Amino acid sequence: MAGAAFAALLSLTSTAAAQEDLSLRVLDFAELDGWSDDRHDEALDVFTRSCDLIDGPEWPGLCELASRNPQARTFFELFFRPVLIEDGRDPLFTGYFEPEIDGARTRTHRFRVPVYSLPSGGTSLTRSEISQGALAGRGLEIAWVDDPTELFFLQVQGSGRIRLTNGQTIRIGYAGHNGHPYRSLGEALIARGTYEPHQVSADVIKNWVRRNPVEGQALLDHSPSYVFFRELPNLAMSLGPIGAMNRSITPMRSIAVDPSFVPLGAPVWIEKAGADPIHRLMIAQDTGSAIKGAQRADVFYGTGDKAGKQAGRIRDPGRVIVLLPIQIAYALQERAAG
Repeated sequence: MAGAAFAALLSLTSTAAAQEDLSLRVLDFAELDGWSDDRHDEALDVFTRSCDLIDGPEWPGLCELASRNPQARTFFELFFRPVLIEDGRDPLFTGYFEPEIDGARTRTHRFRVPVYSLPSGGTSLTRSEISQGALAGRGLEIAWVDDPTELFFLQVQGSGRIRLTNGQTIRIGYAGHNGHPYRSLGEALIARGTYEPHQVSADVIKNWVRRNPVEGQALLDHSPSYVFFRELPNLAMSLGPIGAMNRSITPMRSIAVDPSFVPLGAPVWIEKAGADPIHRLMIAQDTGSAIKGAQRADVFYGTGDKAGKQAGRIRDPGRVIVLLPIQIAYALQERAAG
């Protein structure tokens, strides 16, 4: 009936264990807080940019209709139904962004930290082994940067821009990782008693590492995970970074989701609470290793320091509601009820 993402969700709803925690309910659009106030045309534009990659036979016809520039709100209300999927885990919204850091094409006295491409065949070397030079001399360096902490957080985000000393900028995207788990630096500092939970932020961590270079390197190595990049020479500077669908993502209209529950490319209505609430239609165009659960979403805030500060403040509850083609929405509801 459906593509791989929907087949997996259908399978999930049929297991006895999942039925205890998993709930699925088809809503009316009137139940979406702020639905009538959104700019649906902006969401439709983003939707059409990756619609052709959505898995499943129900989508090509919808994509073709979307390409005809229909009245956006009417399009979504006619052909989709909002579906609230919950799996027993608390809802959580976070934010991410595309960092910009300084660097050079060649190693200098200032720029001594390599940004590596993925070794042929991959590697299981840990961050500590790589930081000690295990990959040096293999021609894997894309560029060199001046701050290992900035590189660490660029790796957390999975893409970025490197500003060269000659005024040019390199765009880089995720190419792979070493297979080791990610460990939070903030949680490590809290566990040591260095900071209280409310004090920890990316800037606090960066400044602590700079003030304590030896202990700081040990803190970075506490997370054995290491991300490798690929250069993106054909990605226009005006476009966002490449997401999991291998298409550019859009600030404040693209989110990262758990594809076990939300198919990549699908429209998703979010109701993020907190100091800066967001109620708008987004498009699920990305994923992340920390994005797990039906009510988990990571909002893309854009590029640069301002976007980074906005994204870094986000850790809020709310509601994630995926818009599914009508026939899929009701088929899933029927399976979940049975």
